[in-house]
Amino acid sequence: MRVAAVIVAAGRGERFGSDLPKQYQLLHGVPLLRHSVLAFAHNADVDAVRVVRDPAHAALCDEAVAGLELLPPVDGGESRQDSVRRGLESLAGEEPPARVLIHDAARPLVSGRCISGVVAALDRHPGAVAAVPVVDSLKRAVDGCVAEDLPREEVWRAQTPQGFHFAPLLAAHRTATDTFSDDVGLARAAGLEVAIVAGDADNLKVTTADDLHRAQRLLAGGGADVRVGQGFDVHRFGPGDHVRLCGIDVAHDAGLAGHSDADVALHALTDALLGSIGADDIGAHFPPGEAQWRDTDSAVFVNHALKLIRERGGVIAHVDVTIVCEAPRIGPHRAAMRTRLAALLGLDESRTSVKATTTERLGFTGRGEGIAAFATASVRLPPA
Repeated sequence: MRVAAVIVAAGRGERFGSDLPKQYQLLHGVPLLRHSVLAFAHNADVDAVRVVRDPAHAALCDEAVAGLELLPPVDGGESRQDSVRRGLESLAGEEPPARVLIHDAARPLVSGRCISGVVAALDRHPGAVAAVPVVDSLKRAVDGCVAEDLPREEVWRAQTPQGFHFAPLLAAHRTATDTFSDDVGLARAAGLEVAIVAGDADNLKVTTADDLHRAQRLLAGGGADVRVGQGFDVHRFGPGDHVRLCGIDVAHDAGLAGHSDADVALHALTDALLGSIGADDIGAHFPPGEAQWRDTDSAVFVNHALKLIRERGGVIAHVDVTIVCEAPRIGPHRAAMRTRLAALLGLDESRTSVKATTTERLGFTGRGEGIAAFATASVRLPPA
């Protein structure tokens, strides 16, 4: 394991003013924690992700990250510092990571560029922190009145992720006797140099309900570069007793022929996602003649496309899949298909659509020779 990410989600979020901890509040129908985890799980520079949670919220955590390939979560402590240490200790086995990223679960809009920038800085420094410069004038106040101006040229607002070489950070945590607000302070107290990496203004920390509303507006695409991709795929019928569509097995008197699991709907969706960022087609990424893709679950293809989108700081706004066939009937399985798409993409079900139609018995689908599928995907990328 080269790089591991520890997502700190053990806080109670009391300042948010809700019985539900802020990391489980919904942002466009998806918990903040899941947004944060997906940003790291789908980043090519990160090999493994572990969540540190409050044991009292284990069920909420499990639900928030359901279906994601993560390291088993660990229980946090009374303070953030203690929770981070426990996360680090959980990685200190026979094969610990060379580097570790620490990220607050309440920063759901962290970009792939920001994550990769911190990882790259660790080639030259033992520590690195994403940060943005302060642009406002700074004042020191006494009794509610300005006492003096403070220089802003050397001041930065620290964000997460904060990245470190693993062994020195773990040693610093094990020997720390003071309490620090973040890992940069703890690392510097241990004598580690920490470099500043350009962060993102949109990488806000959700602390209050107003912060969540701001995140909602940002994710809704204010100033975003909106892209729409489309995909189309066809598979003929072959031997079998079911077909797989949108990841759901549907009983039928034939199967679909294909090198992978022949999920024609997910293949069309993968092409739509890739098309939204101009990343060629599914065959360019997963050549059908290669043995390693034989019988592969098509969710692998969708996850790959989703990872590429997230690496560019993109967010999926909506997907729409249309399945074209005379049989089997899609209607009884539509709800399950939408649920599966939502889980696969980290979306609320309201942002997924599955439809079915026929060709009035015209053409190959009308003759019952196979199934076709169309898909569109709307994606928001950061402004150029």
